[in-house]
Amino acid sequence: MKSLRFWFDVISPYAWLAFDRLPQALEGHSYLVEYRPLLLGAVLQHWGQRGPAELAPKRDWTYRQVLWLARQQGTPLQLPAQHPFNPLALQRLALACSPPGGAPNRRVVEALFRHVWCEGGDANDPQRLAALAARLQPQRDPSSAEVKEELKLSTQAAIERGVFGVPAIELDGRLFWGLDALPMVAAALAGDPFFDQPWAEAAAPRPAVKRP
Repeated sequence: MKSLRFWFDVISPYAWLAFDRLPQALEGHSYLVEYRPLLLGAVLQHWGQRGPAELAPKRDWTYRQVLWLARQQGTPLQLPAQHPFNPLALQRLALACSPPGGAPNRRVVEALFRHVWCEGGDANDPQRLAALAARLQPQRDPSSAEVKEELKLSTQAAIERGVFGVPAIELDGRLFWGLDALPMVAAALAGDPFFDQPWAEAAAPRPAVKRP
């Protein structure tokens, strides 16, 4: 049985779409999933990128595309009242629902994603956050120094592995990025020979023009 690591931040609608689609996309394969929260803003800052919602034309396209993709794959999706927003409280809550050094289970992660992407409200509304925490009953205080440090360490671990965005799926030391990479993950699980030499050769260094 293979082990997958699913890196996510609930701020990303693509992460929600990939999360919901994952069981169907990998049907027939034997695998376990570890769900690892990170802070997408810190990841983007590390690599010198901006989030898609920070660029007006890209933001408009993103909202239109994810609504269309959700309809195509049968995933419920309602845009939140505010986006982008600060996902810190939700990402900490994810970790607080597991023991120290652990990872949240699929039920917890799904509840967090649905809170953001299926209810249409303000993801950081205090009353909604309190109600969500009451349902999930975290094992630890989300605002504790321990949980805060774990989220920092998780984000740093993702960066060190080369994660540059979410969703990112880690399998056998390889990283697969984005909703549209799910068929690649399934092929890798099936033993597709592409993921041997061709995978390595595709990313071999080659001459390239660089910006001044």
